[in-house]
Amino acid sequence: MSRMRSHDHAHGAAASPFGVLKWAMAATLGLAAAELIGGYLGHSLALASDAIHNLSDVPTLVVSWIAAYWALRPASSAKTYGYHRAGILGAFTNAVLLVLVALYLLYEAFERLRHPVAVHEAVMMWVSVAALAVNGGITLALVRGRRDLNLRSVLVHNFGDALSNVAILVGAVAIRKTGAQWLDPALGAAIGALVLWSSYGILRDSSHILLEGLPRNMLLEDVARAILRVPGVQEVHDLHIWTLGTDLDALSCHIRIPDMHMKESEDIRQQIAQILEAKFHITHTTIQFERARPHDTGYVMPEPLASKKE
Repeated sequence: MSRMRSHDHAHGAAASPFGVLKWAMAATLGLAAAELIGGYLGHSLALASDAIHNLSDVPTLVVSWIAAYWALRPASSAKTYGYHRAGILGAFTNAVLLVLVALYLLYEAFERLRHPVAVHEAVMMWVSVAALAVNGGITLALVRGRRDLNLRSVLVHNFGDALSNVAILVGAVAIRKTGAQWLDPALGAAIGALVLWSSYGILRDSSHILLEGLPRNMLLEDVARAILRVPGVQEVHDLHIWTLGTDLDALSCHIRIPDMHMKESEDIRQQIAQILEAKFHITHTTIQFERARPHDTGYVMPEPLASKKE
């Protein structure tokens, strides 16, 4: 009877601060709702725009939480790679919606500049102070996990939110002192542009992963050359590298080696796996060995990156 064993892709997610991430998600959603209400009551487009800006952080929080949570569960016979893509798919969907909302905010800001509406600067000030306290608290709570790539992205996003809250607070004070009502739609347009920019980044990265693109900051040529430096490797082809989920990259390739004992080929495989993990952080590798033809004296292939000069 044959036995199937699924690969375990867990990477120490048990140490991830689930409590902080869940608290951050709840606080962010509550803050966005409060800013939307404050923007409606105070006729402030800046507050409404910042509410959408805060919502743009939710996909990042969700992706981080899902990646950490599902990494604890082993792959199954039905989900051989686990559920790493669930968070990526959610981020892609949310990013599309946020792009549409950001375009609407920019349109509304343009209309407000043409036809100014009096805002209640007191509401702007109090809500922006409350938002600053929440975003500042989330930022401080995540400082300890700044070495984790997931948490670092959340930290950067919330720090940017805190800066937006400061801008709204300063704008509200300026409106109270000068009566310049155009400052509110101007701030709304600036924040709307920030939402569009951050949403575009999420949309670009998530679609790249869903389309099995090469991981960012990685060159296929560099990986091929690193494999070819391993003694005994004559050829590497059908090289594919893709991202399974947050901080989890996979590789598959065909490698041609001389006729040798199985133990020697296993030594080559282990060397390749160690190099890929140490230099490129690729932890899931599938390598298929091919036997070199007896008349081969070297390796020749149209692609220079995939051959070793003899």
